[in-house]
Amino acid sequence: MAVMEAQIFKHGKREDCLPYAATVLECLDGCRLPDSNQTLLRKLGVKLVQRLGLTFLKPKLAKWRYQRGCRSLAANLQLCAQGRREPQTHAETPDGDADDDVPEEVERVIEQLLVGLKDKDTVVRWSAAKGIGRMAGRLPKELADDVVGSVLDCFSFQETDNAWHGGCLALAELGRRGLLLPSRLVDVVAVILKALIYEEKRGACSVGANVRDAACYVCWAFARAYEPQELKPFVAEISSALVIAAVFDRSVTCRRAASAAFQENVGRQGTFPHGIDILTAADYFAVGNRSNCFLVISMFIAGFPEYTRPMIDHLVAMKINHWDGVIRELSAKALSNLAQRAPEYSATHVFPRLLSMTQSLDLHTRHGAVLACAEVAHSLSRLAVQEDRPVADYLDETVVQGLKQIHQQLYDRQLYRGLGGELMRQAVCVLIENLSLSKMPFRGDAVIDGWQWLINDTLRNLHLISSHSKQQIKDAAVLALAALCSEYYTKEPGEVDPARQEELITQYLAELRSPEEMTRCGFSLALGALPGFLLRGRLQQVLAGLSAVTHISPEDVSFAESRRDALKAISRVCQTVGVEAGGSPDEVVCEENVAQIFRTLLDCLRDYTTDSRGDVGAWVREAAMTSLMDLTLLLGRDQPELLEAQVCERVMCCLAQQASEKIDRVRAHAARMFMALLHADGPPIPHLPHRGDLQELFPRSDMASVNWNAPSQAFPRITRLLGLPAYRYHVLLGLAVSVGGLTESTVRYSTQSLFEYMKGIQHDPQALEGFGGTLLQVFEDNLLNDRVSVPLLKTLDQMLANGCFDVFTLEENHPFCVKLLALCREEIRKSRDVQKLRSSIGVFCGMVQFPGEVRRKALLQLLLLLCHPFPMIRKTTASQVYEMVLTYGDVVGAGVLDEVMAVLSSTAWDAELPLVRGQRNRLCDLLGVPRPQLVPKVPKLPIPPTSLSLVPLMWASLCPPRSVCVW
Repeated sequence: MAVMEAQIFKHGKREDCLPYAATVLECLDGCRLPDSNQTLLRKLGVKLVQRLGLTFLKPKLAKWRYQRGCRSLAANLQLCAQGRREPQTHAETPDGDADDDVPEEVERVIEQLLVGLKDKDTVVRWSAAKGIGRMAGRLPKELADDVVGSVLDCFSFQETDNAWHGGCLALAELGRRGLLLPSRLVDVVAVILKALIYEEKRGACSVGANVRDAACYVCWAFARAYEPQELKPFVAEISSALVIAAVFDRSVTCRRAASAAFQENVGRQGTFPHGIDILTAADYFAVGNRSNCFLVISMFIAGFPEYTRPMIDHLVAMKINHWDGVIRELSAKALSNLAQRAPEYSATHVFPRLLSMTQSLDLHTRHGAVLACAEVAHSLSRLAVQEDRPVADYLDETVVQGLKQIHQQLYDRQLYRGLGGELMRQAVCVLIENLSLSKMPFRGDAVIDGWQWLINDTLRNLHLISSHSKQQIKDAAVLALAALCSEYYTKEPGEVDPARQEELITQYLAELRSPEEMTRCGFSLALGALPGFLLRGRLQQVLAGLSAVTHISPEDVSFAESRRDALKAISRVCQTVGVEAGGSPDEVVCEENVAQIFRTLLDCLRDYTTDSRGDVGAWVREAAMTSLMDLTLLLGRDQPELLEAQVCERVMCCLAQQASEKIDRVRAHAARMFMALLHADGPPIPHLPHRGDLQELFPRSDMASVNWNAPSQAFPRITRLLGLPAYRYHVLLGLAVSVGGLTESTVRYSTQSLFEYMKGIQHDPQALEGFGGTLLQVFEDNLLNDRVSVPLLKTLDQMLANGCFDVFTLEENHPFCVKLLALCREEIRKSRDVQKLRSSIGVFCGMVQFPGEVRRKALLQLLLLLCHPFPMIRKTTASQVYEMVLTYGDVVGAGVLDEVMAVLSSTAWDAELPLVRGQRNRLCDLLGVPRPQLVPKVPKLPIPPTSLSLVPLMWASLCPPRSVCVW
């Protein structure tokens, strides 16, 4: 009904509708549509009420409207052709409608539209705003000005964000229609500037993005509505506010809206300072990246003095205390950059405010202020060094003392505890790092011990920190430790303090044996971050302690993160101390310890630990690969004689294996490490197996052009290594896991690549024999290792089904077939793994194609599986044997073929075993295979309560030797 009435009053003639308008309005008031829960109903109510209002008013536009130029493009071009290009100042036209009567119902209409501006749904507010614009365009000047005043009342901080948003939409509509006279701009601009930074915290998020977006729309509308001289008094405020919104707003929608509004003002007003330059850097697409806005674009815009201080003030007032931690961190870094543009202002005005904010009761304010103090202090100290000026020129004694007291004040107030303590620990660690890098004059001061306590306590209690911030806090503490030790733990520059060294190394090595995984992680990285002078003389102890963390024991098998961080620490320690072939193993990486380091890293490439999180061993393998690359490149650059041929071969082969496995991320990482070693900058890495072939197969251009994450691009290249004997075993080991995996894309492309290679060697008996021998070696080495053996059985099934070994069918009892059958039987012996058993069925069916004893034993194994205790295995075996008989017709004689097929297809193989066994025996007779014989179970005799020492003797005398099934 509401839809019909709205359409009637939209399209009907005014004189026809006017007699009924008051009645409809009365009925509409009684319906209380604003209280309805249906958005569409409230929207239609607003549309109907505004059309009733337009019905009450005469259909003519107010003469008092402010108009800029002509609405017609043709008319404007004609004026330009006549030479009237200079801007015209439009005086406000006297109100010629003062004598017109305005029906009293209009006031009720306006009231309902103002209520609609505060509705909870945007579509209703938007409709109400357009209604107010249309109504005001037919009202006398005084009444329209009252409407503007009522709209401005929406911008009270007692109002909700809905009211602010509706008010902005209404102001944009009024301005766009010329109904906001220049005399009102002072009031309007004031509220729009507030709306551009409007944001209210609501629980774990905030509201106000729609308000800021609508405020940008108002600025965009004003650029089109007013002559430049009308907006000239407000240019500085509006331009700064739009630049700040375009660069520092959290919402990408608002940043882009502000950029569009700024562009509109630059184009139509022409009075915004440096408008073209700023638009070039902060266009619609450039402001899409938040980090780029805060750290790059802001730095460029701050080069214009008009914007520098407003941007700094906004960050300090609005962004340092923001509810979003990412915004606080970006704001602190942005302040650090902007301090380079206004160092005196930052030192004299910004720092005192920040120091006072570090003691705020509000957690977010306190956290952001500490981060900002750290970043700005470091920025000013770097600026002083660049200008060859004393730091005191920018950081006076009061500021230095204030920075030094931050930690103690937080500690005294117990603000390092609880969830809030997590943020403060991370912030103060950043403060420690930056003040240490700034070389603050704190050597020998008690604050150093306080900082050291905070770092140690944070690393020791990482397991108590919430998971989402654990990594960030750990990294901050490690960076703080590295900077602190480098600056304050030497007696003289370059001279170590022995007492401090003994205390740190001993304590950190002891913490590596903690039962808490996160504690091991933290102190492993801490040892890796220590400067070289603290490691000197204790290198063997440090490497041994870190190596112990990488070992897997039953009690810490799931500590994959600690093993990963220990590997990172080993690599970093090696980079720190350097390499010297004839040096001391306690001082540098040398001939005596390099083999042990490589052994530790290579052993970690066999970490395939899985838990509820998945393949957590992948983290360890990635870290091991990175560390191997770093160490190999370090040795190849400085001491290539320490690289043994055996070690280089094993490193490259292990990387090739990881590059052919099933996890995309790990495969891509391994391929990048492989390529980095093959095409190392500087001296080439010595002893790389098949270097010439590798450089031909993997040219340097592949480093940038190949997406190693994509199976379609990675596997065709990796399988080329199967032709190189040194790499064949490891690549085949990785491919077996990929071809027999679960991921559809990985299986498809790895299988295609493997079959392409097999197709190419079908006419090369030597290559095929070598491949088959390597495949059997992989199987034998991983027998009963389900991680490899199960997918390997699937791989063998596909290879046999696709005729990869058809050449071996020409020879009876080929050694490859005999050994493969023996390995398959050993793999499934006594197994209750359904997946493994189902995979083996296909292999046995495929081996029936090989003549001789192999065929007979494969058939025996299949017939045995037809009476497996698991019904699913019996059914699967029957189904695949049926397909096998159809595929390999020569296996069954023509006289019994139909009967064999009938038994396989008609028997209910999931029935009781005695019934199934009879049908199986019938198949044995038809196929000429001996029936399997049941072996009676040895009865379990009760053990009398005699001495336990007699039990083994009694059991040996009562039980005959165990026998197996007789075929």
